[in-house]
Amino acid sequence: MSHPIHLDADYLIIGAGAVGMAFADTLITETDATIIMVDRMAKPGGHWNIAYPFVTLHQPSAYYGVNSVELSKGRRDPSGWNQGLGDLASGTEVLAYFEDIMRHRLLPSGRVQYFAMSDVQSDDAFVNRLTGQRYTVTVRRKTVDATWLKTSVPANHKPGYTVAEGVHFMPVNGLPALTEQPEGYVVVGGGKTGIDACLWLLAQGVEPDHIRWIMPRDAWLLDRQNTQATDEFFGSTVGGIAAQYEAAAAATGIEDLFDRLEAAGVLLRIDPNVRPKMFHGATVSQMELQQLRRIRNIVRMGRVQRIEPSRIVLEHGELPTGPGQVHVDCSASAIGNMSVRPIFEGRRITPQTVRSYQPVFSAAFIAHVEAAYQDEAQKNKLCGVVPLPNHDTDWIRMMLAGSLNQYHWSQEPDIGKWLVQSRLDAVTRMLKSIQPHETEKKAVVARLHQAAPAAMSNLQRLAKQIA
Repeated sequence: MSHPIHLDADYLIIGAGAVGMAFADTLITETDATIIMVDRMAKPGGHWNIAYPFVTLHQPSAYYGVNSVELSKGRRDPSGWNQGLGDLASGTEVLAYFEDIMRHRLLPSGRVQYFAMSDVQSDDAFVNRLTGQRYTVTVRRKTVDATWLKTSVPANHKPGYTVAEGVHFMPVNGLPALTEQPEGYVVVGGGKTGIDACLWLLAQGVEPDHIRWIMPRDAWLLDRQNTQATDEFFGSTVGGIAAQYEAAAAATGIEDLFDRLEAAGVLLRIDPNVRPKMFHGATVSQMELQQLRRIRNIVRMGRVQRIEPSRIVLEHGELPTGPGQVHVDCSASAIGNMSVRPIFEGRRITPQTVRSYQPVFSAAFIAHVEAAYQDEAQKNKLCGVVPLPNHDTDWIRMMLAGSLNQYHWSQEPDIGKWLVQSRLDAVTRMLKSIQPHETEKKAVVARLHQAAPAAMSNLQRLAKQIA
């Protein structure tokens, strides 16, 4: 066995997925630090390397990628069920984007070393899986664990149920490889991947009645129109934020809060007669929602326990099935680790979300705070973790934590300047670009400011009611 090769750098970043790339990009921009990046995949981009073929972003491309280089083409989708809204990059586009960032930005800086196909053994050692070459690292400043969220994708997900021999079963990745028409499709999972699978099948012309959708929990969804990054959507994007605060300020209870959020167009649900218990922050357009509502055979009998050749056993009953049915696993949770730890802990940085739904913005922001501030307590105050949502009531905790961060940022002039210049923060740019004569926009902002104090007070009250 060859002797270990010794390396040294200011930062060791574990993971070259979206979070690791966004963090490295900001460090390269704002410091003279040297970086070693280690990743187990063959190319940068993390889970995008093994994403299903028809995956796209759920939010506009303008909110994704690294801070220094645009991913979005700056255009709206001209057709399809996202028509009229900001373009959604495909998985292939995202993967190519991250490879380009590595090849044409990070590596040419002369301050980044990148090691693919490598497994980290400790904070100061890793090994290349193909060659067995072992490396030791002296980290002069900090180790950055950009893998904490443990993003899971269907291709490498082990279902939480058993599948018997003889069952036609596949992860969602296998759908485009089908060569014969099955009798029907059984989609297992009610989250983003299940939504994508159902929409893809419908887009291919599959009849809605040929789809059985096993949905253990219905989900509250976000209207994608309220997430647009361009000025012409000011009324829906910033107006949507104002509507959230207004609903939170007026709510008499938790159920009333969600009724108000739905009435304001902030939250959507597939079946108006079924009250969701899940919230993962998935977005849909109104046209996508109408398509999903065409699927009438939605099974609400809890989680799948096992799939046998002739039946599907669920928590609260069973369904018949057969060899002509294709069972499509969409049960992987996008985030495999919901636990929270301080982002700054001595010589370790653990990027997590500091703004709702925005892991790459969060990584870039955390890197800026690392570069611009010295005191660890202040860094953690500016980078309070916004918990990732799972249950419906997590919306309340998420809103409280995100608003507290926003307040802390507003007290720091340096942060304000950074946010305005950040490519990943379209909302701040929208707010700062309001002209004196734009009275309608100013009225929207006034609504937001007027409702925010009462909203925060009421959400704190409601949070105490969560079991």
